[in-house]
Amino acid sequence: MKPSSKNPNWNILGLLPAHLIMLLTLIIPIGIIIVVSFSTRGPYGGFEYAFTTAPYKQLLFNDGWTGELEFNPQYLIVVARTLLLSAVTTSICLLLSFPVAYFIALQRPAIKVLLIYLVTLPFWVSMIVRVYSWIIILGKDGVIEKTLRGLGLVDQMDSLLFGNTAMLLGLVYSYIPLMILPIFASIEKLDPALIEASHDLYGNRFTTLRRVILPLTRPGMIAGAILVFVPSLGAVLEPTLLGGGKTMMMGNLIQLQFGGARNWPLGAAIAIVLMAAVMVFLIFQGLRSMRSEGLERAA
Repeated sequence: MKPSSKNPNWNILGLLPAHLIMLLTLIIPIGIIIVVSFSTRGPYGGFEYAFTTAPYKQLLFNDGWTGELEFNPQYLIVVARTLLLSAVTTSICLLLSFPVAYFIALQRPAIKVLLIYLVTLPFWVSMIVRVYSWIIILGKDGVIEKTLRGLGLVDQMDSLLFGNTAMLLGLVYSYIPLMILPIFASIEKLDPALIEASHDLYGNRFTTLRRVILPLTRPGMIAGAILVFVPSLGAVLEPTLLGGGKTMMMGNLIQLQFGGARNWPLGAAIAIVLMAAVMVFLIFQGLRSMRSEGLERAA
């Protein structure tokens, strides 16, 4: 009999390093952020240990001329914009990634390894360098403008930088490998006999895709959606460099509060709201997956 099954204390001692790492790197930092979010802003920035819910009220209200709280939607607009751009980024990544992952899965093993290497290649380069490369591509007299002028399609065009389109391109480019890899792993696990059975039962390609391939690769798509959506919510470089700081998202709003504004309690409160949004999204996806698995087992 193994020691762990003979004495339950072995399980606790064996997992002690993992618990310590989680405590030091996850629980304590989150606890500090929560404490700061309920603290008072210092007279010269930073924070003081005096409990208040003012930072959370500041997310929705401002002090009016009469001293009463007045509704201020500016932070809600930033939250809504962040959720919308993250959702659009996730949808575009999903639409582009599925055919790419399927194509890779159909190749010979040697070609497959090479293509997976090419997909992960951008991660070998710093994120800052990758985002700056889009400035060269989208900027005035950039690659796109010079190409279109060379083809005679345009004489002059406005810069594509510093807008939602540039931010969206940067987000999709940055996170699309995180969508391709889990979908590829799901397609790799597909049993080819199921696809052949669908064709034998007179299912055309669209029917096979809709009734066989997509349902069986859904776990990979859900995993990819989580991996893309969550970091998109906290993106900082793309809104700052490609958006030019004109379009605020939650990531650079938090950076602004901890940096130039030196309002740490408000920055911490926004970070807690962002974390809560991520938790709600993950719980929703988990419950949805459990419900789908339950329905499949019942069928």
